[in-house]
Amino acid sequence: MSRIFITGSADGLGQMAADLLIKAGNQVVLHARNHERAEHALQALPGAEAVLTGDLSSISETIRLAEEVNNFGFFDAVIHNAGVGYKEAVRINTVDNLSHIFAVNSLAPYVLTCLIHKPKRLVYLSSALHLNGDNTLKDLNWETRPWNGLKAYSDSKLHDLILAFTVARLWPDVYSNAVEPGWVSTKMGGPGATDNLQQGAVTQAWLAAGADQAADITGKYLYHQSIGKFAESAKNREIQEKFLTACEEISGIKLAVSFPANSFYRS
Repeated sequence: MSRIFITGSADGLGQMAADLLIKAGNQVVLHARNHERAEHALQALPGAEAVLTGDLSSISETIRLAEEVNNFGFFDAVIHNAGVGYKEAVRINTVDNLSHIFAVNSLAPYVLTCLIHKPKRLVYLSSALHLNGDNTLKDLNWETRPWNGLKAYSDSKLHDLILAFTVARLWPDVYSNAVEPGWVSTKMGGPGATDNLQQGAVTQAWLAAGADQAADITGKYLYHQSIGKFAESAKNREIQEKFLTACEEISGIKLAVSFPANSFYRS
């Protein structure tokens, strides 16, 4: 049995992965954006251990969420599932004056990775659209580029892949992988999605549980438990370091190669 924390698990793929893990006998702590969604999450998954709240568009709330996760003790795995889609017609500013898509999809997983006590397994949700992401990493916050919601989303999913591969390189004692769930008919994917919805949550749950020795892999991009097509640039160390530096400058939080238990590593 494993103990697993899943961001964005009030509905959609996060809730589905949580359901699979709970039914397999694992302890699961859910996450929701606010208290209303938290109540909905517990009603849907009464077998969950608890639900934590935090708006991942806010750096301060994301830091607080990490502290709450650490107060719950050790987790075997964290699934970075939370994300917002590509349908934002204009650039939405967060309380930190960041692009909403970048803040939630890119920066929040970085901050949580830095601050949550290092688990055995990390799973990051990416997308096939990452192949259209900008690997120059210029203007991450969309301050000078004309806004394009689809491109901003594609960029963020490339960032998630970069982060997964970077962590796999820097933390060899952790299984760190990225997952493409497919184009599935969640609220984000929409009713026209063509991939199998039930399969959309299987791979991340399989990786997080670690019950199958075949899941003891790291630095991989998986689609339905098999290696998927991914942007090779995400494995480029220069690009990885550029992304880490940008996130550190924006958040004030540094990803450490190693850090002592029960402590945060801040720049």
